[in-house]
Amino acid sequence: MAEPKITSIETLQGYAQGQVVELPPFAEDQPFVARICRPSMLALTKSGKIPNSLLTTANDLFFDGKPNSRKTNNAMSDVYDVVEVFCEACFIEPTYKQIKDAGIQLTDDQLMFIFNYAQTGVKALEPFRKQPTGAVSVLPG
Repeated sequence: MAEPKITSIETLQGYAQGQVVELPPFAEDQPFVARICRPSMLALTKSGKIPNSLLTTANDLFFDGKPNSRKTNNAMSDVYDVVEVFCEACFIEPTYKQIKDAGIQLTDDQLMFIFNYAQTGVKALEPFRKQPTGAVSVLPG
């Protein structure tokens, strides 16, 4: 059995460029393709991008896939805030700042698509997307 080949720095740098992915459309015939990456929740937390006040919500979403059943007045707002942190970290081209500065509001499907991608990558998105059999959700980049 052959010994595995060590991944080169150049290959790792290529991975850091993200993937070109087709997100859910804004509406029929309004596709949305962007270059996104998978950030580290631990790195986002360490850098302070996920504030302490949102850590419980982020942890619930990231590890359980849903917010805790605790009842709070701002639970949905907390979920949105966490998803927004991931959007800021995921979008490479266009950046999330460019999207927001242009006055564009992402749909709930697009927001959750980004969050799901951040957690598990493209394979987990296949059931999330409603595409005909054989359609490709990741474009060569």
